[in-house]
Amino acid sequence: MPLLQASHLSLRFANGETLFQHLSFTLTAKRTGLVGRNGVGKSCLVSLIVGELQPTEGSVHCSSHIGVYRQSEALSNFGEMSIASFLGVAKRIEAIEQIEAGSVEQKWFDIIGEQWNLVTELNEMLAEMKLPQNPHFPVRSLSGGQLSRLRLWQLFRQGHDLLILDEPTNHLDAEGQRWLLEKIGEFNGKVLLISHHRQLLREMEAIWELTSKGLFQYGGNYDAYDKQRCLEQDALERKIASTERQIRQLDMQAQKNKEKAAIRRAQGEKIRQKGGQPKILLNAMRSSAGSSVSKRLINENARRDTLQRKAASLTQKREQIKTQSFSVVSEQSKGGRLFSVFEGQLPFGSCLPINFSMKPNQRVHLQGGNGSGKSTLLKVLKGDVPLISGELSVNTPMFYLDQHVSLLDDEQSMLECLRGFCPHISEMDARTLLAGIGFRRDTVFRQIGALSGGEKMKLAILIISHQEQMPLLLLDEPDNHLDISSKLVLASTLRAFKGAMILVSHDESFVDDCGEMEVLRLVEQ
Repeated sequence: MPLLQASHLSLRFANGETLFQHLSFTLTAKRTGLVGRNGVGKSCLVSLIVGELQPTEGSVHCSSHIGVYRQSEALSNFGEMSIASFLGVAKRIEAIEQIEAGSVEQKWFDIIGEQWNLVTELNEMLAEMKLPQNPHFPVRSLSGGQLSRLRLWQLFRQGHDLLILDEPTNHLDAEGQRWLLEKIGEFNGKVLLISHHRQLLREMEAIWELTSKGLFQYGGNYDAYDKQRCLEQDALERKIASTERQIRQLDMQAQKNKEKAAIRRAQGEKIRQKGGQPKILLNAMRSSAGSSVSKRLINENARRDTLQRKAASLTQKREQIKTQSFSVVSEQSKGGRLFSVFEGQLPFGSCLPINFSMKPNQRVHLQGGNGSGKSTLLKVLKGDVPLISGELSVNTPMFYLDQHVSLLDDEQSMLECLRGFCPHISEMDARTLLAGIGFRRDTVFRQIGALSGGEKMKLAILIISHQEQMPLLLLDEPDNHLDISSKLVLASTLRAFKGAMILVSHDESFVDDCGEMEVLRLVEQ
């Protein structure tokens, strides 16, 4: 019996919207990657698999013990919990500390059992994961990447048969990503990975793609999937071109037939006017010709309708898979330095003083491990956080975009938001821009609060790239919630952007796609 199997799975919401329907699959590969555009329903599919949602139709059978990692877990959910409490070892550590303090109560010995080396072993594991070597350290004080490592480590050690990992790399730095790949390789069970991270997907044995048309399964890793998708898209383009060519040929032949019929009618009228032929014969010939023309027109129209329906269907399919596009308005900036930091001491992260300045059109990839102070430096530049010491001089407008897209107002519609940030853009132009990132007709009135993280990010990038005065872009992991195709579009947009930017991202493929950049690396010591 397979660990995971689904049959004719459908999900419809109360408002009648169908997210997907008739999905059937069996998990067979040890490591499977699940990809798909933002908003297509990947997280809902996970909820169906683990029983948090019930399908409208179909069924899910799971004969395994499932562990689930979700990207949305917030630090605030952990309250005052310590690392030891999170890992379920707080009582044993308390018992060890009580005995070390001189207590001889039997209850402490009973709690410890044989785990006398627990504190040492735990600290060694925390050091391996680059976490504070203190079991009492509060979870809420961990960085996003540190919390991700802690949660993933706990998940891998719980003895699950199947792990479903939903965007596990979103907060992990390059070292954390390598650590995760190692843990996935060591894991004896099966892994279903929901991710847009191409390096991670290259380690998978199969790729599933969820689309509005269904679930499509591909053998091999991401590169094999991408190659097959390119072949399919090329084949689709050839079918569209062939169908359009057949329609043109049919129209040309119909025009020729129409011209020939007109000539024959003219010739018949001349014969009729001259006389010499029995009238009954001429009427019979005209009736026969009319019947023939009528049948031909019916056949031509039927053939044309068939081809046009086929072309419409193929074109709709192309719309589903084609790459979306951002329109970028940017000009090269002129002038002196945009900002300068002299002997700057960050309030969090790197302890070393920072000396850093940027010129117009300069592009910087800000690197550093989790907790090194990358986000803090961006907030210092924006003016939200002061330096402990040193000097900061800013001579340019800035646009700060974090991975939570906090600049957007959830109560506004997309159209309101875009025009609010870009009042110089007409409503018609705003609609055109929104259509370029996948929002057409009445969808422009959707509230921002109802958008997925990736959809919010695409809207924010659209806003930033259409400012009247060229800002310095402060981009704090803008690719975190984007699907693969949207990452490629965003990278292309940033590559074409002529202004200055500072980019924080741990996705090496995405950074490479953004074009050439200088590197500034923060270190903790």
